[in-house]
Amino acid sequence: MSFKVTVQPAGASFDVARDEPILAAAIRAGVGMPYGCRDGACGSCKSRLIEGRVIHGAHQLRTLPREEEDAGWILPCCATPQTDCVIQARTVAGAGEYPVLKMPARVASLARPAPDVMLVKLQLPATVALKYRAGQYVEFILRDGARRSYSMANAPENLGEPPMVELHLRHMPGGKFTDHVFGAMKEKDILRVEGPLGSFFLREDSDAPIVLLASGTGFAPIKAIVEHMRAKGIARPAVLYWGCRRKADLYLHDWAVEAANALPWLRYVPVLSEPAPEDAWTGRTGLVHQAVMADLPALAAHQVYACGAPVMVDSARHDFVTRCGLPEDQFFADSFTSERDKHGDPG
Repeated sequence: MSFKVTVQPAGASFDVARDEPILAAAIRAGVGMPYGCRDGACGSCKSRLIEGRVIHGAHQLRTLPREEEDAGWILPCCATPQTDCVIQARTVAGAGEYPVLKMPARVASLARPAPDVMLVKLQLPATVALKYRAGQYVEFILRDGARRSYSMANAPENLGEPPMVELHLRHMPGGKFTDHVFGAMKEKDILRVEGPLGSFFLREDSDAPIVLLASGTGFAPIKAIVEHMRAKGIARPAVLYWGCRRKADLYLHDWAVEAANALPWLRYVPVLSEPAPEDAWTGRTGLVHQAVMADLPALAAHQVYACGAPVMVDSARHDFVTRCGLPEDQFFADSFTSERDKHGDPG
């Protein structure tokens, strides 16, 4: 049994099985809805139910509080329809443009630019042409069916030959997947991945100046966006703020410095929240989103692309909109929700 779901104001309609999340059906139908984690944790897909009835699966109550659900808000990533439905959600041009593919990928190289960060390059099969937008992610499909999400850190223009995607993985001690990556994974291992996924990518129909905001390994999709802008000759003024705890956590600091030196439209501002004495840090300190506000107290004419820990993304969204005049629909985010954030599992 299936139901018809219509997304307004775009007027796009698609069929959804009774036990299927609305977002999964939208992705399958190529309808570009905003989303991030697909697990009810980040809130990127939050939409308003205009007509019909849904049932929510497991999700974070902070993401959809009971009072919001009672007021008609839903999370399409974990809401299954019980009747035909009409929902109000902005659609994202390009989000459903490329097919979502499952494929094997071979580990081509492993490097540790920081003690708790692994830079993994995956060689894609020659028979599969993975097309994606800089900023999107892939999911590893583990043997037990569990999934782990990681953003591509290289732009599609920089896949190379043979084609490889670059991923930045942070070690979550005790985590089923990252313990394996940092302990047992080796070159030539075969993994199964699915992608591209996500609606986090540059909106190229605007010429607004850009704030690129990253914390930790949230730098990965930001790096891909910078590479894409460089490859396409997009010269919108952009400033990259990268927040980490200590200097060693700025694991591709030299890459960011070189990019800013080479691209006249790009500035780079690293920010450390807890620099150690041995870091001899003379740069910016504190919370990275507050550094943005100190430099750019008026954001009404900007677009912001934020990626990293949920607390950083949520704080930046709230403060930029309420204190700096950023239009809410000009804040684009990919919240890196860990398995612990979602289910209490380290990762």
